[in-house]
Amino acid sequence: MMWKESYLESRIMSADPLELVSLLYQGALDSVSDARKYLADGDIPARSKAISKVTEILTELEASLNHQAGGSISRALADLYQYMRLRLLEANIRRDDGMLGEVQSLLATMAEAWKRIQQPPGSKNDPVAELASAPLPPAVWGGAFEAERGPEFAVHGWSA
Repeated sequence: MMWKESYLESRIMSADPLELVSLLYQGALDSVSDARKYLADGDIPARSKAISKVTEILTELEASLNHQAGGSISRALADLYQYMRLRLLEANIRRDDGMLGEVQSLLATMAEAWKRIQQPPGSKNDPVAELASAPLPPAVWGGAFEAERGPEFAVHGWSA
């Protein structure tokens, strides 16, 4: 187990800001999965510890939001992070796997979206390229979407 912790620490220390967010999402997903397992096993202390870890990660993600640069996107993320924390609290109190599953699903969606944001422009899964090639005339989005891909689009407050 020691080598895994060492590897993770090394990965975190060398990660760029976008990768750090991905690592946080992965850590949250892993902890929700653990919480669901501990709930099924009846291990209350382990379940509570796993849920606390997810809650801490969501708090860190919310604290890192840059509302000036991210605008309505960062405010929507803050609301989503708060909602997930509330559902985790309820899930822990009610011992409700469905609520944990809901949070896990939301986190999986967020993690996938974040991975897609990390794609280099022009790559196979580039969301900007997908939108640009969509059958919408540029006037619909005014060409502004590509500009959002730059540093001013960053909803998390870290800088590269």
